[in-house]
Amino acid sequence: MAIIPRWRFMSDEAKAIAKRTAISAVVVIFALLIFRALLPWVFGGLVAWWVWKAINK
Repeated sequence: MAIIPRWRFMSDEAKAIAKRTAISAVVVIFALLIFRALLPWVFGGLVAWWVWKAINK
């Protein structure tokens, strides 16, 4: 048995909700992958900024 009802029997509103949910899930997963890849660079930049501020005091 399918988790999602068959597409042809769904109302237009239910189809729109299913599409929005799928698109939102893909965007969230993509954003998490990008954030995970950039996290070390962000942390390194923050540490470098703290060091720079400490040196310039």
